[in-house]
Amino acid sequence: MVHGEIEISAFLKARRAALDPVEVGLPEGPGRRRVRGLRREEVAQLAAISVAYYTRIEQGRAPAVSDAVLDALARALRLTDGEAAYLRNIAGPRRRTAGRPRGARASAPVRTVSPEIRQLLDAMDPAVAAVVVGRGLDILAWNGPGGRLSFDLDALDPAQRNTALLVFLHPASRELYPDWEKKAQEIVGNLRADSGRHPDDPRICEVVNELLDRSPDFRRMWAAQGVSECLRGTKRIRHPWAGELTVSFESFRAAADPDHMLVTYTAERGSESEARLRELGWAAAGATLPAGRSGTGVPSPSGATSAMSGTSGASAVSPTSAAPAFAG
Repeated sequence: MVHGEIEISAFLKARRAALDPVEVGLPEGPGRRRVRGLRREEVAQLAAISVAYYTRIEQGRAPAVSDAVLDALARALRLTDGEAAYLRNIAGPRRRTAGRPRGARASAPVRTVSPEIRQLLDAMDPAVAAVVVGRGLDILAWNGPGGRLSFDLDALDPAQRNTALLVFLHPASRELYPDWEKKAQEIVGNLRADSGRHPDDPRICEVVNELLDRSPDFRRMWAAQGVSECLRGTKRIRHPWAGELTVSFESFRAAADPDHMLVTYTAERGSESEARLRELGWAAAGATLPAGRSGTGVPSPSGATSAMSGTSGASAVSPTSAAPAFAG
């Protein structure tokens, strides 16, 4: 599923199919094309390699593609920086495996967040919501508002704390994210980039296979072969008791473990979203909301009812359960 020879074939076919020959400086030629995009011989011509060699690369039969050839293919196919990095990653495993001692395995992901990162999470509470995401988009740690911003992470079973599984399989996710399609595309782009860096990682394979099996939307987006790792931006969240929030997110790789990504969420200073974000932090800590907040239209979390389920309270739920994943 995410093994190199399968992925490189699907990726190169999708990328050449997306190109217009005229736009890359090739003559239109006589007659009508039977398939859209570039032919193999045209990609080979643009990359200055033989058609036979390009065919072997696309079919996953070229064991050691050089960096120079990969760069030439990236230019020929007009790849973005993220797509070019993905191509290098999925073409590279065989080169890395060839130099690995027999019987040796790739390093396992570290699922334990360092004390320094946990201290940083606590220091940002309650003003900044933050989570730490690992390989396969597993959610490894969070602070108070980070654990309440979308799904109630404390209430979920550890195996269910995965951004991709929650976004695609949880019945409340489409109400939680008003711009669900955009959010889902971002998830797919991030997950594909991660699978390129670690094509044989068991957890990534497990997540991708489960989504391919259970989500038609994920199958559609994954088949498009898009690679656009989204590490910063703005999103809207329709929280069941805090109301709608507009937050900016920024991602930072941990120096001690590049597989760990610290993701922070903030709101514009003085905005209603900023006040509501702070309230999520106070609610997570069990603190009393400050005086003067009664006029915001935000219901008290202790007596709120989830607009998505008609129930209140938190429970450990499966991403496919109809129960809410929010603390009420």
